[in-house]
Amino acid sequence: MVKALALFVAGAAAADFDAYMNKFGKAYNGDSEYATRKAIYDENMKFIEAENAKGNTFTLGETQFTDLTNEEFKTLYVSGYKAPEQMLGELPYLGEHEVVGEVAASVDWVTSGAVTPVKNQGQCGSCWSFSTTGGLEGAWQINSGSLTSMSEQQFVDCDHSSMGCNGGSMSTAFSWAKSENVCTESSYPYTAKDGSCKTSCTTAIPQGGVTGYKSVGSLFFKATKEKMQSAIQQQPVSIAIQADQTSFQHYTSGILSGACGTQLDHGVLAVGYDSSAGYWLVKNSWGASWGEKGFVRITDSGNECGVLSQPVYPTVSASVSV
Repeated sequence: MVKALALFVAGAAAADFDAYMNKFGKAYNGDSEYATRKAIYDENMKFIEAENAKGNTFTLGETQFTDLTNEEFKTLYVSGYKAPEQMLGELPYLGEHEVVGEVAASVDWVTSGAVTPVKNQGQCGSCWSFSTTGGLEGAWQINSGSLTSMSEQQFVDCDHSSMGCNGGSMSTAFSWAKSENVCTESSYPYTAKDGSCKTSCTTAIPQGGVTGYKSVGSLFFKATKEKMQSAIQQQPVSIAIQADQTSFQHYTSGILSGACGTQLDHGVLAVGYDSSAGYWLVKNSWGASWGEKGFVRITDSGNECGVLSQPVYPTVSASVSV
């Protein structure tokens, strides 16, 4: 009886893992790798069940990363943000954001049409380029009325102020874009690997259309909540966060709270907030199957995940013709 029950439980666990594989399109190299990944998946599911039983403000569950150890997850997907040695003080840095007028109770640039569909960086430490294009896409749409998906691969290949798949920063990428024609995504598609810089493409933002960037906080002090809300009310804001925790690895829904630190390692895009519900709305670059269709809500209490530590946004001029 005991043996039969054990076989039943093992069979059910295998069925769960096989369903997981089908759900996320997983394929492994032979029985040994299958067994290894299943064991990791089983341990992660035990952790997820235990965390969800705590009654957190967020829910964990199966993601494309549930067959990875946390160390593997960190190495493969979270290490792409590198804070620049000198973020402020040189052109085209245009100063610190100032609050003008009343701050709205809530903002959502997704529903307002200034955010392109969620993208997927794959196993390339290029999160900084996705945060950069997200900031540019939003700023250009708000100023020109045209929402155009822009090329992360151009930044990976051509912006040598950063290190391509080995990491970079949004502020230096905005600086680089000031003197370039920013390419469309369709004319310079993403490959998830370092490549040679292409010299021609379809222009999304012409040279001179990016005029610089502003910080929301200062070099020595993080942004205040009010300044961050004011900046997001103006346009989507590129931010760096700490995303290497298991809460991010297995996040599926809800408001992350008390779940990550402020050791910045990942570039993302703040695209809204809701002050009454108490969260920042953040667009990630791990595909639409992760989180809330590719987005995560992070509590606006304190500096959760480092949201307020180094926010920046580009300034653009739509008077330059494409």
